[in-house]
Amino acid sequence: MLNRDAARFFFNLMKNNPLPRLDLDDGAIRKKLLPFCRLKKNELWRDPDGKHTIGCADATDDAGFIEEVFGETVGTTLAIFDPPYNLAVFERQSVAEYIDWCKKWVDSCYKILADDAAFYIWLGADQREHFQPLPQFMMMMAKTPFKARSFITWRNQRGYGTQKNWMAVRQELLYYVKGEPVFNVQYTDIPKILRGYYKEVNGQLTENMERSRSTNIRAGNVWVDIQQVFYRMEENVNGCYAQKPLKAIERIIRASSNENDTVTDFFSHSGTTLLACERTNRKCVTFDIDPVYAEITIRRLEHYRATGRTGWQNSHPFERELGIEKKPVAVF
Repeated sequence: MLNRDAARFFFNLMKNNPLPRLDLDDGAIRKKLLPFCRLKKNELWRDPDGKHTIGCADATDDAGFIEEVFGETVGTTLAIFDPPYNLAVFERQSVAEYIDWCKKWVDSCYKILADDAAFYIWLGADQREHFQPLPQFMMMMAKTPFKARSFITWRNQRGYGTQKNWMAVRQELLYYVKGEPVFNVQYTDIPKILRGYYKEVNGQLTENMERSRSTNIRAGNVWVDIQQVFYRMEENVNGCYAQKPLKAIERIIRASSNENDTVTDFFSHSGTTLLACERTNRKCVTFDIDPVYAEITIRRLEHYRATGRTGWQNSHPFERELGIEKKPVAVF
C-alpha cells in the first residue's frame, strides 16, 4: 500500500495540463482566459509592495505610453529583452520588416535608459534561412548609439537535431551598453580543476588558484551550466513556450545592475525578468502586448510571494478559474 505522501505525489503527477502553447492558440483558449486578465491595452498593475510595475502595451506602437511610465522612475540601468523571433509569429513577414519592427522598440528603449546602462537581447539564428534575423539585427544595432560589448552563447541541454547536420543546441544572447554601466564579475557552479598557469605578482611566481577569487570558474561568453526550462522543473510556466531560465536572467541582473536598480523588459511573456528582480532585490518595469501574458506575470509574482515557488510545474496560472481534470490514483 502506498503511504499518504506517495499517493499525493502520484496524484499530482496525474494532473492533466489543459494549457498548451499559447502562441499557437487558435483563439479558443484566449477566449477563456481574457475574462480573468486584470489589464487591457495601456493599463498598468502597480505592485502593492511598491517594487514593480506591469503593463499591457505594444513595445512599438505605444512608445509614448511607455515613456510616460518610465518618466515616473529613476533611470533604468538594465534592459533585458526576449522578443518573438520566430517569423511565424508575424505571419511570415520579411526579415526587413522584422528588423524595422525591432528598430522601433530599440529606439524607445534607448530613450528610457540611464546614461550608463546595459542592454541584453536574446535573438534567434535560423540556420535553415541564412541564420536570420541575427546578422540583420546586428547590422541594425551598429547604426544605433549602443556599443557592442559581448556575444554570449547559451548551450541548451536539449536541442533539435538531424541526421544531416550538427544538432542545434545554442541560443544567442547579445550584450550592448549605453555609456559605462556597472559590471559585476559572476562565477558559475563549475569548480576549477586546471592548474599550472603562472604569473609574476610583486616579483613572485604565483599559481592560478592562488590568485583566484573563487574556487569556481568565472562565467564567460559561453554558458554551459544553465538548464533549459522543461515541464519537470518547478519554474516551468505551462503555455509559455519561449521561457528563459531564472538562473540565466539572474546572472545578467547580478552582473549588470546593483540592488535597488530598475530593470525593464518590454516582452514579459512568462514573467521571468520580473521574478528574477524580485529574488535579487531589484525593481522591475515590464510590459507585454498580450493581456494573458501580462496576467501570467502578475500571477507568477503573487504565486512566488504566497508559496515561495517559482512556477507551476504540473499546474498552471489559471488553475483556480479553469480547473484541472484530475485522474484518480488507486492506493493499494
